[in-house]
Amino acid sequence: MILSSYDESVLHEAFGIDMSSIEGIEGSQGSGAGWGRVAPGVSSELHRHDETEFFVIVAGRGEFQVGEETHPAVPGTVALFEPFETHVLRNTGTEDLLFVTQYWRDAQRAVQAATAPGRTGFGDRPVFVFSTPPTPNGDLHLGHLSGPYLGADAFVRFQRMNGTRAWHLTGSDDFQSYVVGAAERDGRTPAETAAHFSAEIAATLELMDIPLDQYTVTNADQEYPDGLREFFTRLVDSGRVAPKAAPALFDGESGGYLYEVDVKGTCPTCGNGTSGNICEECGEPNLVVDLAEPRSARSTAAPQLGEATRYSLPLHEFEAEIAAHHRLGRVPVRLRDLARRLFVRPELDIPVSHLADWGVRPAEPAGADQVIWVWPEMSYGFLHGIQALGRRLDQDWQAAAPTQDWKIVHFFGYDNSFYHGVLYPALYRLAFPDWTPDIDYHVNEFYLLEGAKFSTSRRHAIWGKEILTPDTVDAVRFFLSLTRPEGRRTNFRREEYQRVVEETLTGTWQRWLNDLGARVRKAYDGKAPDAGNWTPEQTAFLARLDARLRAVTGALGQAGFSLNQAAAELDGLVRDTVRFAEQEGLTADADRWQAETRTAVALELAAAKLLAQVAAPVMPRFAGRLAAALGLAEPQRWPQSVELLAPGTEVTLADATFFAAPAATTAQSLPVAAEPAQLGLLTELVTEALQLTQPPAPDATLIDLGISSLQAVQLQYQLLTALDVDVLVDELLGEHDLRALAELLGERAGGAATAEAAA
Repeated sequence: MILSSYDESVLHEAFGIDMSSIEGIEGSQGSGAGWGRVAPGVSSELHRHDETEFFVIVAGRGEFQVGEETHPAVPGTVALFEPFETHVLRNTGTEDLLFVTQYWRDAQRAVQAATAPGRTGFGDRPVFVFSTPPTPNGDLHLGHLSGPYLGADAFVRFQRMNGTRAWHLTGSDDFQSYVVGAAERDGRTPAETAAHFSAEIAATLELMDIPLDQYTVTNADQEYPDGLREFFTRLVDSGRVAPKAAPALFDGESGGYLYEVDVKGTCPTCGNGTSGNICEECGEPNLVVDLAEPRSARSTAAPQLGEATRYSLPLHEFEAEIAAHHRLGRVPVRLRDLARRLFVRPELDIPVSHLADWGVRPAEPAGADQVIWVWPEMSYGFLHGIQALGRRLDQDWQAAAPTQDWKIVHFFGYDNSFYHGVLYPALYRLAFPDWTPDIDYHVNEFYLLEGAKFSTSRRHAIWGKEILTPDTVDAVRFFLSLTRPEGRRTNFRREEYQRVVEETLTGTWQRWLNDLGARVRKAYDGKAPDAGNWTPEQTAFLARLDARLRAVTGALGQAGFSLNQAAAELDGLVRDTVRFAEQEGLTADADRWQAETRTAVALELAAAKLLAQVAAPVMPRFAGRLAAALGLAEPQRWPQSVELLAPGTEVTLADATFFAAPAATTAQSLPVAAEPAQLGLLTELVTEALQLTQPPAPDATLIDLGISSLQAVQLQYQLLTALDVDVLVDELLGEHDLRALAELLGERAGGAATAEAAA
């Protein structure tokens, strides 16, 4: 017999409340029991664990919070929580809330809870899935498309097939400073540039079979500026966002304020080259004045240190709030690690407004010479998008009054992690103190092209409009799903894309489906046969198909979402079936085994049917075509089990074409960035000047190669002598790689020749 009484003197802190153990109940398999106390006005930390746990309330009054629901916690209440069920116990009374808890570990129960559809789904909540609003300073290339946009689209398609009310929202991030740079380059106004590329971006997404439920064009939405100002005023009224004078950088020639696109330098955290305010490599923000060797994009003069008054947020004061937010939703460890690194800093005052003309000015008089910084602006933009969507759906969703049932899911590149995962939760906390935003985050890394970053400036890119057609879009979506950068940088190689089209999609998938159709036409008059006698191998194959269904379900689900894994499972399903068909084909023509042959063919058709269903989020056109060839409607519901095709269903697989013929997608047909004519000479001069043992790679910078200032001056003279082209030493010592420098030389050589001809 074990007797235990509540003893306040042995309590210790655990999960944000006071706990003590009941001796004698602890076990080696994670079992135990204890007393707990929640003081008035206190809540336990939001937590989830693999043990099953129940509570018995002994004294006091409070409530349990489970997801979005609350339940009374009064004396005599017993509450049991399944493994991984998020829960909070809150004291809503004036006296201590006392309870007894017991917990134990049951491995089978934990696995069932982890995989139960009801546990990992969203229920009846509205789910707003955002892909990062693209900057309208250019069109979308495969690097863009592989990340947030394809990810969010496949996620929404899967969720809808499972009955979730999910919508895909994005927009045109018009007020980016990078739009101003593109406008100056193209001889347009920022508004004209934003409008032009916003339309191009929308068209490219359509080509990629990415329909949008809400596309907000911020500079064209008449209600947007006032809504943004109201949101910003909420931040100011909180007392935590206020004007603050702080050091800033200014152009050494014009005196213009420098931030973002206007300034480059070395990241103070990781030492890589970066623009102002955020580092794409380590993901950490900078304050511009802390850049090493800053360089202005406005002139060759050295930037000057001065002072500017901007609205600022003391972000370092929000460590506890951000940690609590990160425990609520799906937050990858990469993002949590970024927050950990940031809050090591003793101080992190983030300007949320900047001295600029392009953007929305605050309503406050102190912001008359500023615009609301576009990144904090985006936190409001998401809420505005929900409101605009709600208006069309006749839903009362208000940007100024977010509700607790909203589920938000973000897809973005790692370089945006600071804004989405750290800054925005702090802003929401200030603007809406009573709202606890429940947000899942899906982060992708950089996608490389032939081993180097996609680059607009040096034409190192494959644009969506160059490769996407109705005949190629499924192949592109599959290859990007298979190779997109999830958790690590990955690479698009033209030859590898071609190999996958020829060997996997055309050479394996289509060949199997066409062959299956031909066999059904020959042996069963083009109609699906009914299964006959089953062999042990055939029942094992049915189980294998079910395992593939479970695997791809997990790969597309909320917690384990991975298009890499989903694409691999789709291919695995086909290859499993091809091997099965080859084995079963050995007795297909034997009269004695016709009953078993019918079963084998029925199972192949079941695999084809399953493929049409589970491929729909990744390859919607292919899924629809395959379903039609199997006599089925376009897949709308996610399968719960593997089902045979109804006997007698007409099958037209034999003549169906699902992917473009190899000749139409050769590697040579894809756009290839031509190397600049001056690259060879530049490489030769650099190799000689730096006494390198072998020629450097085109994507290396001179700084990477260890060039000194004196060597840069010598190289400048050699280039002037050889090409009659002048290049600044600052340009040689900047972030241009050899390929970009060669293009710069070519442009100036061409310009000089044109001027000479005109003279």
